[in-house]
Amino acid sequence: MKAIVDPDIERYAEAHTAEPPELLERLARETQERMKSPQMLTGRLEGQLLRLLVLMLGAKRVLEVGMFTGYSALMMASALPEDGELHTCEIDPEAQAFARRYFDESPHGKKIHVHPGPALETLDELQGPFDFAFIDADKQSYPRYYEKVIEMLRPGGVVAIDNVLWSGEVLAPSDEESRAIHALNGLVQADPRVDHVLATIRDGLLLARKRGG
Repeated sequence: MKAIVDPDIERYAEAHTAEPPELLERLARETQERMKSPQMLTGRLEGQLLRLLVLMLGAKRVLEVGMFTGYSALMMASALPEDGELHTCEIDPEAQAFARRYFDESPHGKKIHVHPGPALETLDELQGPFDFAFIDADKQSYPRYYEKVIEMLRPGGVVAIDNVLWSGEVLAPSDEESRAIHALNGLVQADPRVDHVLATIRDGLLLARKRGG
């Protein structure tokens, strides 16, 4: 898939973004070396943005749909207070085991609660409200994830959704994934419950704030 942002611009932006802790740099390197789909890694630029959003919201409860190797979870957990909690959904046992090793090394790992299995089932079991949510999982389920997550946010809470440009494929959706993402973007655009923006950060990041609060 083609890049949305020029790689030189992406590198420049990363070079002028706060450095992650050494633990996360190790996590990123090992993800690149060992995992089958390392491009799924959230990375420095988006990871720091998620961390800042959690900080700015003063969030105490965060929900993540799609953990992968735990980079984004650790970034967001580092912005939570000591009594904060982050609930994350992940279906892949290999990714779960990978992430748990790094959670065990981090002082923020104790804030993270991993929920194995299909995320849609987990979302039916979890209790809100949450202050912030991040969706970055199987794209076919994006509209359903959004509908469940928005109901679990507190008024004034924010959801961030990754890969909403899908390398430009949303302009002429031709497969199940691009059609689902396009449907999600239309769903949020028409949703009177939120204020929102679709930002051209990496592969597209949609931010929606639940009205009220």
